[in-house]
Amino acid sequence: MTDSLAQSVTVDSERLTEWVGDRLPGAGLLELTRIGEGVGVANALFVVSRGGERWVLRRPPNVVNTPGASDISREWRLLSALEGTPVPHPTPILLCEDTEVIGAPFLVMSEVDGFTPVGTLPAPYNDPQARRSLAFAMVDAIADLSVVEWQTRGLEGLGRPEGFLERQVRRWNRQLDSYRQREVPHIAELSAWLEDNRPEMGAPGIMHGDYSPFNVMASRTRPERLAAVIDWDTGTIGDPLLDIGHLLARWGEPGEEPALERPDLLPREGLPTRAELAARYVERSGRDLSALAYYEVLSLFKLAVILEGGVRRARSNGDEAGAEGWIRINDRLLRIALEIASGKRRP
Repeated sequence: MTDSLAQSVTVDSERLTEWVGDRLPGAGLLELTRIGEGVGVANALFVVSRGGERWVLRRPPNVVNTPGASDISREWRLLSALEGTPVPHPTPILLCEDTEVIGAPFLVMSEVDGFTPVGTLPAPYNDPQARRSLAFAMVDAIADLSVVEWQTRGLEGLGRPEGFLERQVRRWNRQLDSYRQREVPHIAELSAWLEDNRPEMGAPGIMHGDYSPFNVMASRTRPERLAAVIDWDTGTIGDPLLDIGHLLARWGEPGEEPALERPDLLPREGLPTRAELAARYVERSGRDLSALAYYEVLSLFKLAVILEGGVRRARSNGDEAGAEGWIRINDRLLRIALEIASGKRRP
């Protein structure tokens, strides 16, 4: 099922070249090649090349489904703040906030030598130990992110960490109400559980906001370290435990129903359990994960609300089969969230 908000996005090479001028090496017209056209639901990516050099351009879709998503200026600010930290990330090079240039703000960043580790993985990840190392590397990246001293890196005012958890249920229910097409199962029950089981938030930190294997790039040669964490447009200062909660909520174990249509990583042999990954996060970050179930439930609740927008988009396009596909996914997410909340599935 494809529902890409970025599918129809194009970039005028001549306008881009005129704006870039000599800010990038080489001379002459910049060449653009679309990355992964028809894949994904958010920002559009293009390889930009000239004179043997290559970069990546990222711009938002023409339509943004989630308020605050696809914020290119926010992404630029976060990538700039991560310079000199252990968190692997693309190097930001240029930011353009003038929508007259290509029709939307955009950023240009370094091209990362890596791949998105989703589905059946290539060598060397056909080795179970390499897949295990990759899993721990994904945890290490957000554990390191959670302890970055954001106050000294120009990120004051990026988010509103005070009352962050208290706002979550109301915020996502408001968004659901803005495009609700049906009576979504378990929303009321999960909303009540999240309010009743909300923990005291620890020290605020940088959070990615959409952390999964889809938003990292694996090294082609070093499974023990990621090539980069990507797609920072929903990052903020808030509760970083939501990142590990999101990763682990989707981390199925043998005999469990996958949160989405299939597990993010295949094959599963060699991959650590959720408990092992949680222990690694605690060891590396020093943060308390005793309320992990809450963060897993909140992450699935949030994801289901966001993806429920796919039901509206499909129906507005007369695609009832597509709408039914989103309904199946979202009902599964909420059913798993309820299993975690009730203790039927351990976090």
